[in-house]
Amino acid sequence: MIAEGLAKSLASTVNLHPALAGLAGKAASRCRPAWDRIEDIAAANQLRVLTAFREERVADSDLAGSTGYGYGDVGRDKLDRIFARVFGTEAALVRPQFVSGTHALAAMLFGVLRPGDELLAITGTPYDTLLPVIGVGEGASGSLREFGVTYREVPLTADGRPDEAAIAAALRPETRAVLIQRSRGYAWRPSLAVEGIGRLIALVKAARPDVLCLVDNCYGEFTEKREPGHVGADLLAGSLIKNPGGGLAPTGGYLAGRAELVEKAAARLTAPGIGGHVGPTMGVLRLMYEGLFLAPHVVGQALEGAAFAAALLEQAGMETSPRWDEPRTDLIQALRLGSADALVAFCQGLQKFSPVDSAARPEPWDMPGYSHPVIMAAGAFTQGSSIELSADAPLRPPYDVYVQGGLTREAVMAGVLGGLQEMVDRGLLKV
Repeated sequence: MIAEGLAKSLASTVNLHPALAGLAGKAASRCRPAWDRIEDIAAANQLRVLTAFREERVADSDLAGSTGYGYGDVGRDKLDRIFARVFGTEAALVRPQFVSGTHALAAMLFGVLRPGDELLAITGTPYDTLLPVIGVGEGASGSLREFGVTYREVPLTADGRPDEAAIAAALRPETRAVLIQRSRGYAWRPSLAVEGIGRLIALVKAARPDVLCLVDNCYGEFTEKREPGHVGADLLAGSLIKNPGGGLAPTGGYLAGRAELVEKAAARLTAPGIGGHVGPTMGVLRLMYEGLFLAPHVVGQALEGAAFAAALLEQAGMETSPRWDEPRTDLIQALRLGSADALVAFCQGLQKFSPVDSAARPEPWDMPGYSHPVIMAAGAFTQGSSIELSADAPLRPPYDVYVQGGLTREAVMAGVLGGLQEMVDRGLLKV
């Protein structure tokens, strides 16, 4: 009854086509078992975060922050330890000086790789914005390739999964690290479950115990009851304006893993000899703490909205990945819309039901770091925040759109319904 009442209320708010309103009610009712499963995961993660706060004896005085060099920032150092506890690692580095997940990943890679080393991506081609960092294609000034780090990748299997036999065969004496991307990125493939990440790590370590297992953890935090650190990852990285910032952190990123590797990456963020001993928190430390505390619940809300989106579009005859009832291991819901016009209409419709910039009209543009024009719908309180509701995609066949985030389940549902209503209004979807 709650789901049906919610769908009815949303239908009135969004002013839906009657047939689309009917589909929304059915989708909401259908999602109840998936929502129950997601809420169980959120509860387990919330208790893990709460336990870490209690074990570190967080006090009001820890939230004040620092300026200048940031020497003696007790609250910052305590937050590092909390992240390490939550992510199952020896150490962590949490800093507002990281401007994005790509920045944190770059610090990780440059921190542990040296000239002559090889980086091997074992989950196919990494996310678009990491390719210039590595030096794929033309690369970019200052890429890993310019510093003498070589790169190879192991393609995924035909069904979009890691090719374990090919991975084992691909390891060479010069291979220093393997890169595992947890999220699907802009790809129509399953994201990796923590269990699968653990299996890949075990595979690599059995053949070459000295090879570092590095994990791009973006979009995956708190979607399961465990993190890659719990299954042996040497180092992982992510962004605070994605899952672990809970919608409150205004910027920042984190690294977590073996203590000596975290410090190497910290030296890349700041400077050798300074490393993680500095880094002013400049008034945002309270938001970083509170955001982490809220993150398990907020991620759960986003996942419930994503399950609804999948159920709704499947009833409208479209393909989705993951399906509404499949386990979720990252924040991203891929929807196959089939045409550039439909993709643009969906994003523009979703934008109309954003809390910020609802009057804006997103258009495709040549975004730095991407090989195709990209359209991004995002009415977020924090620029680029992926834990807030957004829909974006490169304009390339088969015209998949990637919906992610949402601070509340209801806001996700309204945004997705707004996107479909726009397609109906333009004659791009029949219901």
